[in-house]
Amino acid sequence: MNPQQTRSTGDGPLLRRFEYEDGWIVAADLGADAENVSVDTVGETAIVVIEGDGEPIESEFELPGAAASTAVANGVVTVEGER
Repeated sequence: MNPQQTRSTGDGPLLRRFEYEDGWIVAADLGADAENVSVDTVGETAIVVIEGDGEPIESEFELPGAAASTAVANGVVTVEGER
């Protein structure tokens, strides 16, 4: 396993990337409830939308490849892909 912190800027999410022989995982700590978060992937980009009071907040981050699956649990978004 090769963990790498890819980005943490101010109040933004902490992103970590884990690379394995057969795939990778990108995790973003959002601190939001799963029912308020939606994740979509397009090519090598993940698009995260957080619904709450007022306008939704949208964020994008680059992936090391095309995503195979996404999940949200305990405020953490995970995107997994294969090599």
